[in-house]
Amino acid sequence: MATTYGPKRLVVGAHYGWRDWLVQRLSGIIMALFTIALLAQLIASSGPIGYETWAGIFASQWMKTITFATIVALIWHAWVGMQSIWMDYVKPDGLRLVFYLVTAFWLVACGGWAIQVLWRL
Repeated sequence: MATTYGPKRLVVGAHYGWRDWLVQRLSGIIMALFTIALLAQLIASSGPIGYETWAGIFASQWMKTITFATIVALIWHAWVGMQSIWMDYVKPDGLRLVFYLVTAFWLVACGGWAIQVLWRL
């Protein structure tokens, strides 16, 4: 029988915490850096901020690429957060699985929509 107390106890599932913590921090940093870059471009723009300004900011390939990287970071960030919520508050396994599937479908759909908007596919 496995020891359930003390320093030699068998801990199952604890390895997820470090990875999730790191994903949340790294994706948060990516989103913060993108926000700073976007604000810098808006501050550097002259005249009123309208459709032409926004279209100009997102016209270059490098901006589309970092925008998509930020969207991927946002999706990953949201997945880890929602996974934690479902795991902590939804106890029936079948219902939790449904919530996981709906969340995954929604996030993949949002990623596909982002590709369509950024590259007009």
